[in-house]
Amino acid sequence: MRVPVRAALLVCVCMITVATHQFTEKEMHDVRQRIKDMFYHAYNSYLDNAFPYDELRPLTCDGQDTWGSFSLTLIDALDTLLVLGNQTEFQRVALLLQDTIDFDIDINASVFETNIRVVGGLLSAHLLSGQAGMQLEPGWPCSGPLLRMAEDAARKLLPAFETPTGMPYGTVNLLQGVSPTETPVTCTAGVGTFILEFATLSRLTGDTTFEETARRALRALWKTRSDIGLVGNHIDVVSQKWVAQDAGIGAGVDSYFEYLVKGAILLQDEELLNMFTAYDRALENYTRFDDWYLWVQMHKGTVSMPVFQSLEAFWPGLQTLLGNLDSAVRTFQNYYSVWRQFGGLPEFYSISQGYTVDKREGYPLRPELMESAMYLFRATNDHTYLQLGLDAVESVERIAKTPCGYASVKDLRDHQLDNRMESFFLAETIKYLYLLFDPTHFLHGNGAESWIEGGVDGQCILNSGGYIFNTEAHPLDPAALYCCSNHRHEQQELRDILLGLSQPTEEHRGQSEETRPHGQSESIALKVGERKAAPPLSCPVQPFSARLTILGQVFTDNT
Repeated sequence: MRVPVRAALLVCVCMITVATHQFTEKEMHDVRQRIKDMFYHAYNSYLDNAFPYDELRPLTCDGQDTWGSFSLTLIDALDTLLVLGNQTEFQRVALLLQDTIDFDIDINASVFETNIRVVGGLLSAHLLSGQAGMQLEPGWPCSGPLLRMAEDAARKLLPAFETPTGMPYGTVNLLQGVSPTETPVTCTAGVGTFILEFATLSRLTGDTTFEETARRALRALWKTRSDIGLVGNHIDVVSQKWVAQDAGIGAGVDSYFEYLVKGAILLQDEELLNMFTAYDRALENYTRFDDWYLWVQMHKGTVSMPVFQSLEAFWPGLQTLLGNLDSAVRTFQNYYSVWRQFGGLPEFYSISQGYTVDKREGYPLRPELMESAMYLFRATNDHTYLQLGLDAVESVERIAKTPCGYASVKDLRDHQLDNRMESFFLAETIKYLYLLFDPTHFLHGNGAESWIEGGVDGQCILNSGGYIFNTEAHPLDPAALYCCSNHRHEQQELRDILLGLSQPTEEHRGQSEETRPHGQSESIALKVGERKAAPPLSCPVQPFSARLTILGQVFTDNT
């Protein structure tokens, strides 16, 4: 079956042959300023017309609750404020959220969306608080008010995971738990997109419940793959039966694969990487055709939908993280050709026909192609990716801008608009565009000037690079996870040693009692001329200049 499909695909692949413009530092600075202006037009419109609702309605200049009632856009945009350099507004909003947000509410919320947007947004803001100049609690980043808010929100999601399989329901009531009438069918991404946020919570707080919960769901999902190594699109979390058996990398599946790779990097976890590697082999064998990825039947590998979905545009960025640059570049070229055709990525694009799919012509200002462009530019320094960024800025300005923000595009063919501005426009699209044009930004880990001491007694170096973005573009600092979990590990080791010293063995106890004069207790006082022996553990103090750091671990010169 593959030969005729390949023949059809070869007709529509449009390689980019336009000579690439080389951007100067001034041009990049000017584009960054345009992106800032876009952000503040949208952000201020939300504050003026929609707060405290979740989202802005940019055509009617009012607000609406969508994924809960959390002032979602404010949470989602908080770390973007710092990315753009606005410490003052970051501090104001962080304090405002602490005073106004309450998760003890009788509301049905998406488990997936609440995790990536609310839990992820609060965790990121917590970890960036030091960079934002906020007053920090002793022991930060292992404690702090935004961390406690993230933990509170995540704890409200835990009842959804109370299933026979450990895979979560899609919706949970934040006050009452899962409704008895809740459907057990959820998408694959809704099962496998928790390990970043939940493991971060566990490593920072010491409560292993969250990471264990996410891992149980991942392992249960792993066991359901087909004989040819693929997973479908929707699954019954009670029976483990696949309800929708289309396999691909797009909507309903995408962030599952993303979290296996990013979780492996964030946690240095070989199990997660091995899972993804096995999936990647199957995807290459059955879904990839001429650098496009199609949808196939998960058990047979036969093509079920020869379409490209806009959510698939994250894939070249993920391939770049893995070092598969050749494949990433070619696939990105295909996706960029679609962008150039429409000035945006339609939700569904028929590869064989070279046009949009009926009722899927919209573009809700998604970030995935900009995300991939950022990773590819970092890896190659090819200004083609900057050109995509500039194209995106100009398209959004021309097509989607309204007096009250930026509207989702209902139809890319005639540029009809929809009365909605998703919170991810400020959380992801703007952020990735800005970072694309700012290669020296601290989130890229360039230089030691942004390093921050943290942890108990300031023994950890944070903000030294290697940030991992969750699927809502909220950056997580691996150094913080290592700092808090390593400190607790060392404390436990010390407790075990001290406990061992205070509870001698029976043999040692008997010998001590025999040699000690009757009625005399063991003294800890030193006799004249005695020297105290070195303790089992010693913590040498070195000046700051004598320390090196890798992901938060401190090494002395003589290590």
